[in-house]
Amino acid sequence: MDSVLRGCLEDLERRIDADDEERLFSEWRRFADGGHPGEGFAPRRAKPVPPGTAWPRVGVNEAFADPVAMALQQFGGCSDRLTAGDGLLMCVRCNYGTCILPSLFGAELFLMSEEADTLPANRPLPEDALARALDGGVPDPRTGLGARVLDTAAFLREIMAPYPKVRRFVRLYHPDLQGPLDAAELLRGGALFLEMLEDPGRVDRLLGLVTDAYAGLMDAWAALVPFDPAYNVHWGYLHRGAVMIRDDSSTNLSPELVERFVAPHNGRLLARYGGGAAHFCGRGDHIAGVLAGVPGVNALNSSQPEMNDLGRLFAATIDRGVCLLGFPEALAKEAAAAGRPLRGRVHVV
Repeated sequence: MDSVLRGCLEDLERRIDADDEERLFSEWRRFADGGHPGEGFAPRRAKPVPPGTAWPRVGVNEAFADPVAMALQQFGGCSDRLTAGDGLLMCVRCNYGTCILPSLFGAELFLMSEEADTLPANRPLPEDALARALDGGVPDPRTGLGARVLDTAAFLREIMAPYPKVRRFVRLYHPDLQGPLDAAELLRGGALFLEMLEDPGRVDRLLGLVTDAYAGLMDAWAALVPFDPAYNVHWGYLHRGAVMIRDDSSTNLSPELVERFVAPHNGRLLARYGGGAAHFCGRGDHIAGVLAGVPGVNALNSSQPEMNDLGRLFAATIDRGVCLLGFPEALAKEAAAAGRPLRGRVHVV
């Protein structure tokens, strides 16, 4: 093992307080089950534990190119959790960006500049390549970035093995496969939205194919990194079920179109993996009820809740027993001051 990586993992192992981490997991499980006794849920570790060694800063492009750098970047985030003493659970992933699933279909990737330090993306498929993809069936999960994701997962498991507390309390969570609609838009581009009206049958074919490809790669992932049967961690949040389905693209649609094109495919994945959570960026209060209403959705994360009508967001989630994850403290206090019950279902950061 690389000497710098070994030193960092040894530092992380020394700093983990097993009793405190178990307490934190217990509090998260109670919250996920709807048993938190207060209004907002704001867990914290007992105290900050600063690093005893210098952790290197690793850029996104460096991590993309080298699994050792990826490990240092990801475990560095766990070190940050202990340094801050916050209540997010320690977790790592194979952080290759939103282009993982499109890459299985041969989508061209592009890396951002070093200065941007942002995950890579992909270009939509040309029309002829899209036609071949639609006729070609479900791609092998080890095509494109699939092999890199799975091989990096195996590497991360291998390097965690000698460290019992790291192995026990750091979760290796599933890669960013987006959601069926997000991945379809990445493959088709903005023309996808017009085709929902002009050629809905073709959109159905693409969404069905993308959902099958998602399942193929996620099955390969689960064979290597089995999901917990009850609770899983994503972005430091714990939720019931296995998968976190992204639906940023759905914010462009009406509730009726989300019900028509998105909910059935999300539902297939949630049923296959025992439920999970939903996510969207930006303003999505108009579709939150549809996304959170798909059977198997136990939690929802909105990256920018301040852009949403909070009354509609609360009604779509916590009033129906769906937890809200990563909710800003200032907004939670504002809601509580206005007399809005949070029902013990809002995770506050």
